[in-house]
Amino acid sequence: MADTVTAMTDTLGLARLMTWLSPVFPTGGFAYSSGLEAAAASGSVTDATELNEWLAGSLQHGALRNDAIIFAEAWRRHDDGQALADLADLALALASSHGRHLEMTAQGNAFVAALANWPDMRALALPDPCSLSVAVGAAAGFSKIDPEAALTAMLQSTINAQLQAAIRLSLIGQNEAAVSMSALEALIVGAAEAAARSTLDDLGNAAFMADIMAMKHEGLSGRMFRT
Repeated sequence: MADTVTAMTDTLGLARLMTWLSPVFPTGGFAYSSGLEAAAASGSVTDATELNEWLAGSLQHGALRNDAIIFAEAWRRHDDGQALADLADLALALASSHGRHLEMTAQGNAFVAALANWPDMRALALPDPCSLSVAVGAAAGFSKIDPEAALTAMLQSTINAQLQAAIRLSLIGQNEAAVSMSALEALIVGAAEAAARSTLDDLGNAAFMADIMAMKHEGLSGRMFRT
């Protein structure tokens, strides 16, 4: 991603990644299922095998792949406030539904607000509204955290959140979630490596069922999740 990167101390960079992408970091990630709740309600995802296919599709062909590409570009442009604003506009333009837009901006703005607790991060110029991928990518770049490590952590955190949602939806149990993480590990690493080499020309989404389910979720009765 860059010819020369003066990396933050590995331990400090790791600590920041673990904190920023922790389930308890105040972004409210637990409230979103990215359409998985609608997929479960419709019978499109019913078990661990179908769940893994759903997650792999997002990683390789869907919204999560685009998030990773946007993240990588934000990492590169972290010191250019106008470029980050333009990138945030692009990220939000790619939102396939109102729910997806809500998920991106609510979590992104919450991340930006929480980031102010790190005094050195206050110099980072992030737009409002800001998608989560732009916010975390720019923060990682500003902190000189290795890009592939940051991308891997972001993707793994997102997959973890989806698996937690699947547990709450009774699609899988905790043991099956561990099996899924093991099965998806190589895909996560591969997706991070590909995104680190990507440009905005690589953006694209072929996971149409996930987009349809994100739209259908908006009319779902008795919802557990916001998306």
